[in-house]
Amino acid sequence: MKKRLIINGAAGRMGRRIVALAIEGGFFEIVGAAEAAGHADIGKDAGLVAGVAQTGLKLGSEYPAGADVMIDFSLAQATDKVIKYCAQNKVALVMGTTGLSDEQVRKLQAAGKKTAIVWASNMSVGMNVLFRLVGKVAQMLGDDYDAEIVETHHRYKKDAPSGSAITLARNIAGQTGRDWPGCAVHGRKGKDALRQAGTIGIHAVRAGDITGEHSVIFSTLGETVTLAHRAHNRYTFASGALRAARWIVGKKPGLYSMGDVLGMEKSRRGKKPESGEPQLQLKLSNNAAQDGAISTSKFEGGHQ
Repeated sequence: MKKRLIINGAAGRMGRRIVALAIEGGFFEIVGAAEAAGHADIGKDAGLVAGVAQTGLKLGSEYPAGADVMIDFSLAQATDKVIKYCAQNKVALVMGTTGLSDEQVRKLQAAGKKTAIVWASNMSVGMNVLFRLVGKVAQMLGDDYDAEIVETHHRYKKDAPSGSAITLARNIAGQTGRDWPGCAVHGRKGKDALRQAGTIGIHAVRAGDITGEHSVIFSTLGETVTLAHRAHNRYTFASGALRAARWIVGKKPGLYSMGDVLGMEKSRRGKKPESGEPQLQLKLSNNAAQDGAISTSKFEGGHQ
């Protein structure tokens, strides 16, 4: 029997891709495709809006009963309704919306005591590997290497910096003993804008139709190390979200991460992931420089 899925934000850039992949994959029965009341696509066929076959399912503004899981890629102002619905109806939730307020984070934590939630700032497999690498690399390089993060997205992205950039910065801060968020510097301006030791620069670029790029720069006198992730299109995020939705159905209540979904770690049920990501470190073998061997273990203490 197919699992019953609601897609919130179904007419958005991510939502349309998730609808299309869910139809093509055949694992889910899409029972709800939701958008904000008054949206121009309300009443239209969800499949046609997504650019695939007609489904007979109309876009609406309410969530139907009987769903197993919801995927939310909408706007922060819509998440209160999403969280309340999933908690009250014990519907599992994959939360991909970023830019949540502190109050919304607390609501999400409370909902995690009633239903299973995957909360992540980025659903990409490659990006989640990068999340786990940056802190360890910063730790290995040492304090003499300046850390700067540059994230680039399309002109329509509303929140800045991206949730992924925040996660990257948190991970660096946590594994190098820096105060978060006090160490963060969001851009620089003025005649006296010298870089301060121990800070992490975060810079947001918005241009054209760029899907998403993140570069983490570690630089000292004489050399620079750069770790980067570039999303070619939204497929990687949509497929990751559907993978998370398949995984979360039937799980016990709690907050889970993409690390749980991907088998990178054990879950920390009921605890707040930093910006949607778990606390974890990567341990490189003594011969890692030669063989690239990596093993994982839970990071006990500090931010991720």
